[in-house]
Amino acid sequence: MPELPEVEAVARALRPLVKGQRIRCLHVFHPIALKPQAPVDAARLVEGRRIQDVFRKGKYLFLKLDRGLIEMHFRFDGQLIWFSGAKELLERANASEDGVHVDVALELTKGVLGFADRRHFGRVHAWESDEACPPLRKLGMDAFAKKFTSTELYARLSRSKRPLKEFLLDQTHIAGIGNIYSAEALWRARLDPWRRANSLDKKQSAKLHKAIVYVLRRALECCQYPAPDFRDPKWWFQGLEAILRAYQREGLPCRRCGQSIERAEQGGRSTYYCKCCQK
Repeated sequence: MPELPEVEAVARALRPLVKGQRIRCLHVFHPIALKPQAPVDAARLVEGRRIQDVFRKGKYLFLKLDRGLIEMHFRFDGQLIWFSGAKELLERANASEDGVHVDVALELTKGVLGFADRRHFGRVHAWESDEACPPLRKLGMDAFAKKFTSTELYARLSRSKRPLKEFLLDQTHIAGIGNIYSAEALWRARLDPWRRANSLDKKQSAKLHKAIVYVLRRALECCQYPAPDFRDPKWWFQGLEAILRAYQREGLPCRRCGQSIERAEQGGRSTYYCKCCQK
């Protein structure tokens, strides 16, 4: 699932492609990608509007329009695909079993931006204003925000009795951290995923804050080199496996103490950790 680093890399690569362009037409091939919004309502809000900027909050990508905005949530497998124009889009999109899967596409002044998710978990929504957009209202502080300091993290941890892993996954606390980077941050901070959030002292909280910032920025470096290639439908982020220390390393030796990394279910998700050195 794309988390903060992946979505941030997408935002940075997409911005120069679409900024300043006008949306000529909204093409909807699979209406499920817009649910619960009706295609006609989404088209009314975006067609004719100019894209002023591209930004991210948490794991959401936003296209800021001259009036309103477009929200994209990639969920597990969502991705963006770039076409040279409407002709190429209509020739290649969903043309055959080997064709390019596209759910929704924005035909711009120059080029077409497609949103695709074969499993249909990803979503695209249009909103008339920032205030009308639920994610912007409900998401907590972004993990890349300047105000996300060790002091701020300690204050939020102190108010919660939830296990650390579940606290980090709750997007209303800190936005952008998912299953991968929560496991990595807790491993780096040497903290037990089941430990209660409010049990950390200021020193341990500062250590966790440092670990969160480090793993997210290290992952962003990997996600940017090579940069996202929207023209290649098979493109995906490369090299992330090399920087992982806990996630999906069940049975492999911990790179700190040598004991085996273990996997357990926590809150309906897989948690990877080292029982020996995470306390």
